[in-house]
Amino acid sequence: MVQQFRSQTLKEGYGRKTEYEVQQMIQDRRVKIQEVRHSVEISRKDADAEIEDSVQVVTALISLTQRSQAELIDVIGQKQKTAEKQAEGFIKELQQEITVLEKRSSELRQLSYTEDLLLQNFTSINSPPPFKDWTKVNVHPCSCVGTLRTAVAQLEKTLSQEMEKKLCNAELKRIQQYAVDVILDPDTAHCKLILSEDGKQVRCGNKRKNLPDNPKRFSYCPGVLGKQSFPSGRIYYEVHVGGKTDWTVGVARESINRKGQIILSPSNGYWTIWLMNGNEYEANADPAILLPVREGFQKVGVFVDYEEGLVSFYDVDTRVHLYSFTGCTFTERLYPFFSPHFNQNGSNSAPLIISPVNYSSEA
Repeated sequence: MVQQFRSQTLKEGYGRKTEYEVQQMIQDRRVKIQEVRHSVEISRKDADAEIEDSVQVVTALISLTQRSQAELIDVIGQKQKTAEKQAEGFIKELQQEITVLEKRSSELRQLSYTEDLLLQNFTSINSPPPFKDWTKVNVHPCSCVGTLRTAVAQLEKTLSQEMEKKLCNAELKRIQQYAVDVILDPDTAHCKLILSEDGKQVRCGNKRKNLPDNPKRFSYCPGVLGKQSFPSGRIYYEVHVGGKTDWTVGVARESINRKGQIILSPSNGYWTIWLMNGNEYEANADPAILLPVREGFQKVGVFVDYEEGLVSFYDVDTRVHLYSFTGCTFTERLYPFFSPHFNQNGSNSAPLIISPVNYSSEA
């Protein structure tokens, strides 16, 4: 009887547990269905935005091509008009000389039939006017080969610049929706770094602060991480870098070495760009890549797509793509990384500032 009771109790308990687990599995799958539907909706919105952006980009490029064509036709027409005007001037001069020569020819014919000494003293005969050496004068046909080649080269350059600008602007419009609120983590900050109370600014001071050397803190590199880590998904944030001669911005994986001298590179867990010596912009790849930045910029946009293995950097104000690390394999949490570099006796004392994202409506 006791054995039967135990068996019945275990059976009932197992049944209740199984029913709970099944219900939980059902709920999990319903949640997953919602996640999939949400992902599809986001994908649809992204696709619609891509189509709209592509139409705008192609329309702008077509318009630019048509303007370039009109300008080229105008240049060719002006060249032809110049050639015709030059030819008309030559013809006028030639006709004037022909008139003079015909008059001289007539006088010479009269001279051949008379011995009149007065006729021989004609000024027009004894002192003929100077004539141009027309053997060295040519009117070259209007050749548009060079003009066309130059125009096409300029069009290619302009199209490339405009396309890059349009594409970058379209990219920024899409990725700014993934803006995250980044706060600096004081527990990771090098002992010379000074963080603002709101955790949005960091600059380098002159003196080392007496701080506990915890495992998270940078001991040699003047760096600091964001508080929040990102194990997946997409993130975007902007950093004001104006007024500085040296800085580094990017992301780093959780297991990076934070002690001693650090080499910034993807193989060491850092995906960053920096400014050195006031005008040397580089992507810290393997090996480093010099960025073709003509003028200094004020604000850097950083975008990370964890699943895509992408880290991209943008000049926010001019809507220019600076560099992208592609084909990355992320297996750890990622943290925003900032380094204002040492202040160099005050010449590099301006802070790095995590800026609020202003969503652009430009096309």
